[in-house]
Amino acid sequence: MNDLRIIFMGTPDFAAPSLEILVQNGFRVVAVITAPDRPQGRGLKLTPSPVKECAVRHGIPVLQPTNLKSAEFLAELKRYNANLQVVVAFRMLPEVVWAMPMFGTFNLHASLLPDYRGAAPINWAIINGETETGVTTFFLQHEIDTGAIIFQEKETIRESDHVGSLYDRLMKKGAELVLRTVRAIAQGNCPSVPQPLVGEIKHAPKIFKETCQVNWQQSTRAVHNFIRGLSPYPAAWTELNGKTYKLYASERLPPGGGETAGAYKTDNKTYLHVKTADGWVAITELQAEGKRKMKIDEFFRGNTL
Repeated sequence: MNDLRIIFMGTPDFAAPSLEILVQNGFRVVAVITAPDRPQGRGLKLTPSPVKECAVRHGIPVLQPTNLKSAEFLAELKRYNANLQVVVAFRMLPEVVWAMPMFGTFNLHASLLPDYRGAAPINWAIINGETETGVTTFFLQHEIDTGAIIFQEKETIRESDHVGSLYDRLMKKGAELVLRTVRAIAQGNCPSVPQPLVGEIKHAPKIFKETCQVNWQQSTRAVHNFIRGLSPYPAAWTELNGKTYKLYASERLPPGGGETAGAYKTDNKTYLHVKTADGWVAITELQAEGKRKMKIDEFFRGNTL
């Protein structure tokens, strides 16, 4: 264990528990690489990433390069003489970086690879109505998310899950898998199995605002999964009476009604039902333009449709 000199790369809160668990279990993290501080809030105050905050708390040196191929950064990286790099929720690395350490560079991905390669695996698993997902550690190679698998752990997707709840469970399970992987590398018994290429692989491309609009021509199940698969971020949205609303939670209703898909009915007090291709969806949490997120009954206390 003491022979490992680890460089950890990550930025968001999803990555911080993985760094924390390595430090808490006595592994030597010699440096952390994370994104530059970003302006946030109304005052646009420069704010460090969750990974940087964790590193500073433990007294670990932090590098925040803007160019991962710059000669200055590469020279500084080499000076740490790391023999293993761990990547969790970080940007794409050039080969000169991921090939540098003796024991290689491994990544934690929030799916059961090879399915859901890409930037938004948690979102797409829910949007597509999957009942199971998981986390995978794998060695980096040239093509993104294609390297040899080290370990995988499965996680059930519950009917009640949205991205936020599943994200939290995979974040914790992922940290434990990172620890298991580093231990296996330290002990010299780390598996490395090529990803199976059987059947059609499902992908998880990056999600953009314009692709988050609800298509009411889809089935009730598909619309419900779409809403929960984008909640709480970036949030599905729709237009009602010319105004845009973000939709955070919904319930499937029994089939019925001959209205056109996209039509809605409401008592302007307790419910908002929107017609789908084969039934209705009840919107239970939403956000109007310029307003905060609200439960549907709270929304109707100050608004009408």
